[in-house]
Order: sequence, then structure tokens, then C-alpha cells
Amino acid sequence: MKEKLEQIRNAAKSALSSLESKNEIEEIRIKYLGKKGELTAILKQMGSLSAEERPIVGQLANEIRQDIENEIQNISEKLKEKELENRLKSETIDVTIPGEKIELGHVHPLTFVLNEIKEIFIGMGFDIAEGPEVEYDYYNFEALNIPKDHPARDTQDTFYINDNIVLRTQTSPVQIRVMEKTQPPIRIISPGRVYRSDAVDATHSPLFHQIEGLVVDKGITMADLKGTLETFAKRLYGENTQIRLRPHHFPFTEPSCEIDVTCFKCGGKGCPMCKGEGWIEILGGGMVHPKVLKNGGIDPEVYSGFAFGVGLERLTMFRFNIDDMRLLYENDLRFLGQF
Repeated sequence: MKEKLEQIRNAAKSALSSLESKNEIEEIRIKYLGKKGELTAILKQMGSLSAEERPIVGQLANEIRQDIENEIQNISEKLKEKELENRLKSETIDVTIPGEKIELGHVHPLTFVLNEIKEIFIGMGFDIAEGPEVEYDYYNFEALNIPKDHPARDTQDTFYINDNIVLRTQTSPVQIRVMEKTQPPIRIISPGRVYRSDAVDATHSPLFHQIEGLVVDKGITMADLKGTLETFAKRLYGENTQIRLRPHHFPFTEPSCEIDVTCFKCGGKGCPMCKGEGWIEILGGGMVHPKVLKNGGIDPEVYSGFAFGVGLERLTMFRFNIDDMRLLYENDLRFLGQF
């Protein structure tokens, strides 16, 4: 029996010396020291020994158990150290290696100019209003004094969902929605996407952005419109900027006008950008038509107001001297990286 015990000791040490993982250690511990292990099986046979042999064999068995356990402990610690060493080697960071270049994005030129415009009008006491892009015919046309036979209602100009619902062609419907819910004084701008059935080219797109402006209060005149837009133009293009109002016609304003600014490239002297005129058209506006005020639930005998609409793409193209609207939508990083 002593020989068998020594064989177990030697076999266990030999197996432990060639281990490479913690899982293998546990397998060996169970094989030799477990409830059904080889050392336990030997001890179960001690009943067949004489009274003189039992204490000797028992002492030897305990020594071998302790010896194997100590060896298991030593091997476990060595494997832990080896594992840590391997991790340190594999996870080492070489601080001398150049880091990976991280591409940082920035605000799109359309958003940049829109944020500037919002700040300008908020600074003048305006609020920001929003409305749906899928709009009722009533709000997009009828309430804005655009009759049934107006060319803008033609399917060649407007995207119809059905006979009563369209993709809004302008942000002007927000005027009516705001007036229906708010009593004067009203001072709002309404930026957003609009849709028209236009072919894509350097100056047209079926989707673009407009910014609608509306002021309604007692005693509002064209002078207030001119002063507001002059302040806006100077803040956006510089203090030397001047504006010019030209008579025009819009169904929802009376009188109506188109507003030009002095060419910011030549300062009004004349250049290819302004086609030698010294002026560039930027928006349209006028005094809110009495019928539009009535449709919004406001008495035109008591209140008056002005409204204007400007294309965000147009302002952005002028702001950054861009000659093709399509560049704003093509997501070309070579173009966007310039801003």
C-alpha cells in the first residue's frame, strides 16, 4: 500500500509539472484528491490493515495529500503569474505610435446660416414657430387667399397626396395656424422644409428650406417691415449692407414687395454675381392681406401686420459664394470640409 501511495504522489507531481491552464489543475485535483480520487480509494482500504500498519499508512497518506495540495498551490500561483505576464505583453500600449486620426464633423452650412438667422430674429423679440410639412389644401392655399384657379395649385407645381392634402409649398401656412391659436401681438419666424415639383438644377430643387416671418399688432406699417429686414440684412451681411424694396404681387400680402440687398461681393458697384446691377434679390414680403387676417381669426380693422418669406438655400449660397444649390445636398466631404 505504501508503494501505491508513493506512485500516486509521483504521478500527481508529474501531471502537475506539465500543466498550462487552471482547468487542468482542477481536473488533477479531482483525479487524485476528490471523493472518488485515487488517494481516497487507497484510504478506503485501510480497514484491511493491521493495527500496527494503520497509523503508519495513515500518516503517509496525509503527507502525500498535503504534498499534492502544496504542489497544486505552487503551480496555480505560477500559472497566475504567467497569465498576468502574457496579458501585460499583449495589452501593452506603445505611446510612441501615432494615434488614429479622428474625423470630426461640423455644422452643415445650411444649419450654420439658419442658426445665425434664428439668433438675429430672436434678438429682435421673435419666437420660433413650426407647422406640418404634410398640409391641408386650406392652410397651404385657401386661407392664404390663393384661389382655386391659381397656377400654384397645378400638379406640375405642387405635390398632392390627395385632393385635400399636399406637401406644403411654402412655410406660409404656419401664419394661419399661429393666428388661429394666438391673439396679437404676434412676432414669429417659421423655418422648415417645403416641396415643389421642380426639376433639379443649379438653382432649383424639389425640396428646399424657407423661413417665414410674421408680425401682427396694432399700427404695423411697411416702415416696420423695412426696418426689420434692414436690421436683418445688416446683421447677416454686414453694417454697410443696404436694402431696396420693389413693388411685386403676392396673393397673401397687399401691398407686396421684393427685397434686394447691395451685392456683398462688389458692394453695389456691379459684378458678375449681381449681373452688374449692384443688387441681389433675397426675399419677398409685404403687408398681410386683410382676407388672410380674417382667415386667421384676427380683425383687420383693428390689427395689421407684415409677412415675409426667404429661401434658406439662397441666403446660404450668397453667404458663402456658392454657385450651385446641388452642392448643399450631395454630402461631398470635399465641399463640406471647406466650412
